[in-house]
Amino acid sequence: MKHIAVFGYSTLSIAVMTRLRDCHYQQIFIGQDEQQTALMSAQGFISQVIDFKNDDALKEIGVGTYINTIFCFFPTDSDNVFLTISARALDPGLIIIAIVDDPESADKLLAAGADKIIDPHEICGRKAHDILTRPEISTILDNTVFGQHDLNMAEVEIPPDSYFEDCLVCTLKLSEKHNLILLGVVKSELSGELFLAIGEQAYSLAVGDVLVVLGTTADIQAFKDEVGRVN
Repeated sequence: MKHIAVFGYSTLSIAVMTRLRDCHYQQIFIGQDEQQTALMSAQGFISQVIDFKNDDALKEIGVGTYINTIFCFFPTDSDNVFLTISARALDPGLIIIAIVDDPESADKLLAAGADKIIDPHEICGRKAHDILTRPEISTILDNTVFGQHDLNMAEVEIPPDSYFEDCLVCTLKLSEKHNLILLGVVKSELSGELFLAIGEQAYSLAVGDVLVVLGTTADIQAFKDEVGRVN
């Protein structure tokens, strides 16, 4: 079982721990005062106050031994940088995910040893852009990544005599017709090289080409069944 420690109280901390609880991870919340830990304890999370700037305190909660992943969700970037440096020194193999308030602090966190950076402002900006420019993709992601449905990536090969043969990629409209996102095409005549479906270029599908799609298990299977139909 994976052991996870979440540092810092925020709505993001609550959201992450709630979602991971459904995955049956062993979690502990680390707050900066008793009020924060009380709020998290009231929601059923194991909570504790420690001095995160003290290496011995970090070791006591399992950093350097059994903790696999930590989330650095303190409200100030400097605290997240300090925690990242300390935790990385204790465990070179630890997965460290940190939130950033000032985009300029992202490089500092990466240099300190963070594996992944979460920039809420960038995420919100991209989300707003997708809602306006790609509403169908935004809807699919809402129902999969942010919903309760499964999300999978699959390869769907064009078989001989399929009615998809000679179809233009730009005419497939997978998001409208099949509730799938087309990520790219592996062209059979080009040694398996993947071409991302940016703009869904006017490429004519051939037997042996592979469509790389993203969607739920049911939608992918339905699409595979349709691709397998012959003329």
